Formats: sequence, C-alpha cells, structure tokens
Amino acid sequence: MVILVGMMGSGKSTVGKRLAELMDVPFSDTDRMLEHLLGRQIPKWFKVYGEAAFRDHESNVLKSLEPGPGVLATGGGIVMRPQNWDEFRRLGRTVFLDVDTAVLKHRLTVTKRKRPLLEAPDWEARFDQIYAERHPIYCQADICFPVKDEPLADVADRLYETLTIS
Repeated sequence: MVILVGMMGSGKSTVGKRLAELMDVPFSDTDRMLEHLLGRQIPKWFKVYGEAAFRDHESNVLKSLEPGPGVLATGGGIVMRPQNWDEFRRLGRTVFLDVDTAVLKHRLTVTKRKRPLLEAPDWEARFDQIYAERHPIYCQADICFPVKDEPLADVADRLYETLTIS
C-alpha cells in the first residue's frame, strides 16, 4: 500500500485517486472513511467534539485497515501521533507530498472545502504554525516527494514513475 501524507491542500486525495488508477489498485481516503463512520462531515464533527476525539477516531480507522495493494490518502494531522507511524509501517510505504507553502496557501484560499484548524481570522499565521510543527514529522516518510505548482495529474504521473523505478 502507498500511503500519502502531507499538509492540507497538498493534493493527497486527488493525487491518490489518479495514482490508484495508474497502479490499478483500490483507492481509500481516511477522511471519507471517517465521514462515513461518524455520519457527518469532518468540519461539523470537529466543531462539536473537538480535535482530540477526531484524532482518536482517525487512529482507530488506521488500525482497522489491512495491508495489501492500494493507495491511501490521509488527513493532514494523522502524522502527529507516533503510533500512527507504526500503523503506516505495518500497512506499506509512506510518501510525503512536499508542496511549497505559497502553493498550499493559494490552494487553501481558492478551495471551497472548509479546514477546521484554519477557522480563524488570521488563518495564514495558524497555517504557518501548523506547517512548522508538522513538516519535520512528514519528513519521516519513506519517500519525500517534492511537488511544484503543477497539475495534480502530473504529480500523480511523476509519483507513479518514481514508485515503479524504486
């Protein structure tokens, strides 16, 4: 299994879907699994129950998965719990989609998707704080894959080439 990690807005879901098609394997997304399990969209659930409870459910979803062929897109904060890295290693290979912060901020500005951790007047300062905390942890991934300001289909194609060579 290929497990995609990275910041919110890095394109994990979009790249993951395309990569799964190229590899001819199933695609899964921990955020979609959680929404199905919890019965509501993540931002709504997050507001009611908070981040800690959300992270507990996220870890439980990860533990419930079995190793095998596939591509898994993960939520941006799933990497913050060390035990989740044990689960990643059990399941397969991690790939950090390492996107420049200016590109991430632009994507987050134009998207309609709400990000619970950025629901703040000065969301860019909050983003910078989260990025600073998470970036070194993302770098623990088996593959650190640099992503430029390019179409996500191209990112998936390049990643597919990288994975088939290594």
